[in-house]
Amino acid sequence: MQASKTVCLITGASGGIGSAIARALDEKDARLYLVGRNLTTLKELERSLRGEHQCLQADLTSDSGRQELMAAVANDEALNTVIQAAGVSSFAPLPDQSPAMIEASVYVNLTVPVLLSRQLVPVLLGRRSPTIMFIGSAFGSIGYPGFSSYCAAKFGLRGFAEALRRELGDALRVHYLAPRATRTDFNSAAVSAMNEQLGNSMDSPETVADAVLTMLQHPHSQRKTIGWPEKLFCRLNGALPEIVDKALGKKSQQILHFAHENTLKGETR
Repeated sequence: MQASKTVCLITGASGGIGSAIARALDEKDARLYLVGRNLTTLKELERSLRGEHQCLQADLTSDSGRQELMAAVANDEALNTVIQAAGVSSFAPLPDQSPAMIEASVYVNLTVPVLLSRQLVPVLLGRRSPTIMFIGSAFGSIGYPGFSSYCAAKFGLRGFAEALRRELGDALRVHYLAPRATRTDFNSAAVSAMNEQLGNSMDSPETVADAVLTMLQHPHSQRKTIGWPEKLFCRLNGALPEIVDKALGKKSQQILHFAHENTLKGETR
């Protein structure tokens, strides 16, 4: 992929990871569609970039919002790359998660990317180096206490990306990138405190953006997990999940303490 010849649509562009990806691609002279719910935030991001880009305010959880997005980009024959970075977090013990919270986690993190891909794949097919990238999570390979509904959605997203890649073959590149915890507003104060106490490393959003660029430049890099030992744990959980059961079991009470605290502070989202 030559970034200077890339026209990329980024969902969740106003978020910490999405905006970092936008800045990284802007530095490489890509042309961008910045997609998000908050137009003011998108405009602020656009003004901070060097190139000429387009902001698209859209609520992708609604059919009308997705249709508006498709109408805005369908006639741009140069569009060849989509990075789906929009998502929501949900850190709470399962009984503390409301039905609405669970539905939002699964819908935003899994259903929306599937529905949007269904509309975008026919548009991208036949373009130069057509590419879709999904920003998943290490929790898409490791079931983690306090994140049950989030893990369910991210496990599903990883499976969808894998199936879509095998379905499309060489006709369209499909990448799945799984960051570990990242220092953005996506994570509540309780999540950050938990990671600090447990000694879990957190990456900068720029680290994730660098990994995105690396994957885009290497089309055969189909799946990648960021960070050590998270990368090892993802592999272990696939092959020998009982080892990860024991490792996390020793920490489960600490994790659930922070999950309850997150609920009490009203930071579940």
